[in-house]
Amino acid sequence: MAKFLVGLVAGLILALLIGVVVVFAALRLAERPPEVADNSVLVLRLDGELLEKAPMTIPLPFFEARRPLTVADVWDLVRKAEADARIRAVVVMPAGLAAGWGKLEELRALLARLRKTGKPVVAFLREPSTREYYVAAAAGRIYMPPEDLLDMKGLRAEVLFLRRTLDKLGVQVEIEHAGKYKDFGDRFTRTSMSPETREVLNSILDDLYRRLVAAVGEARRKSPDAVRALLDEGPFLARQALERGLVDGLLYEDQVFAEVERLAGGKALRKLAARDYLRVPASSLRLSGPRIALVAAEGTIVSGRVPGFGDEDVIQSGPFSQLLRRVGEDPNIRAVIVRIDSPGGSAFASDEIWRQMNALSKKKPLVISMSDTAASGGYYIAMTGDPIVAYPGTFTGSIGVIYGKVNLRGLYDKLGMNKELLTRGRFADLDSDYTPLDAAARRKLREGLEATYRAFVERVAQARRRRFEEVEPLAQGRVWLGSQAKERGLVDELGGLDRAIELAKKKAGIRPEEPVSLVLYPPKRTLVERLLQPERETAFEARLKVLLRQARAAAWIEGGTLRLMPFAIEVR
Repeated sequence: MAKFLVGLVAGLILALLIGVVVVFAALRLAERPPEVADNSVLVLRLDGELLEKAPMTIPLPFFEARRPLTVADVWDLVRKAEADARIRAVVVMPAGLAAGWGKLEELRALLARLRKTGKPVVAFLREPSTREYYVAAAAGRIYMPPEDLLDMKGLRAEVLFLRRTLDKLGVQVEIEHAGKYKDFGDRFTRTSMSPETREVLNSILDDLYRRLVAAVGEARRKSPDAVRALLDEGPFLARQALERGLVDGLLYEDQVFAEVERLAGGKALRKLAARDYLRVPASSLRLSGPRIALVAAEGTIVSGRVPGFGDEDVIQSGPFSQLLRRVGEDPNIRAVIVRIDSPGGSAFASDEIWRQMNALSKKKPLVISMSDTAASGGYYIAMTGDPIVAYPGTFTGSIGVIYGKVNLRGLYDKLGMNKELLTRGRFADLDSDYTPLDAAARRKLREGLEATYRAFVERVAQARRRRFEEVEPLAQGRVWLGSQAKERGLVDELGGLDRAIELAKKKAGIRPEEPVSLVLYPPKRTLVERLLQPERETAFEARLKVLLRQARAAAWIEGGTLRLMPFAIEVR
């Protein structure tokens, strides 16, 4: 028996040592830049999420091949491919993109940059939706397999209302808000859209639809009326898409690469995966230069630290403020771009971050770059007075405040449960889940909400250098697209990461033609660093986080006064 135990322990130790050796070997291999052949075709697979924050890295080929790319990754790939004579062509393969209209416009702009070099840029689509086609339309040529479906048929917005379900459960959600468009609570308190919601969503659909029609029309040389007529016929089988001029050919993947070789001059091309090309140092192409920090503010804004939620899907006011201080104190950072992709969240956490953003602005040249969403608290933290760059399709504004509480007394009654409350203080039960809001409690809440709302509008007026009376009509909790916000002076320019970099270089006194090095914050974390974090989420919490993400759950679980977008918008 003793020999068996000794052998077992020795085997476990040996297995552990082998595992450590494998991990370190993988790390060394991951750090080694790949060999780039003289005739290479860069294969840019864009599938799933396109992140702002760097995801956790696991230095094993299986996991790294599935690691989502960040916007900064794609920007880095494109600028290297522009300058690298070894890259003769680019094939972009978007599939199942989980990105908003802001990031889609960033991808289109980057593909347009590549096309200006004269290198062939070809898109290959599999089961594409409108999102994938919108990106592919910026390429020089579009192909899809002969037996496939182009699921492009216009745009729609859907709003789910839960009032009848909650009534059956005996659950009452009570909402107070400042701003007539701040209608996040409507899904719980109404059974249909309010006139304000309908107005905003129709405005958003009209603008996005116009941009979609213009993009398709420009790419396929069709008039707006012809494109609108085409969209009314969708979706399209592959052969129908070819007949209607929406794609250039029906080819399988191997045939697409053969066509790319022909377009690139007839020489055999070697495929180069995007994740491999990322490891090619920019310095080898003389693209390194002054360091500009790219700070990713991605997720719902919450107070302090949120045990169990990690920091992947939220902006925690404490750690994020510390990050901003660290960037501000780094003497090697010449300028800062804060990249915001947030629907807002806690009003008080937003204010804490806003203060630190203004402190950073006094230390470093600062530019704000808005991604898919920078609304409510996400817009509030951008109010430093520095230049704001948004995409035409960015969801922004939503200058308003909301408070909500759930009254579960009816549900408790149905379940045979009972609570007894003992209170000291007039409003001690204000946030109890067993009592409704009475008239006095509502007045108390309205007082706080109005004061917080006024402070929000004042912050915007000060940062935008306008009078309160000019800004307040644009507030009211209304969500604007970036194009609409630009017309109303809520953002400064329309554009993406390239334009933000141009402005940051100008503010920092860096020559326009001089290359820069983008330094992403927060930096990438390894699996070991994640495991050593003291606040690890359980498997249950991880699943719960995914299920509740669309409901902006992190902020609602905290409770209190929120600067949160009125709804989670996903235009399909």
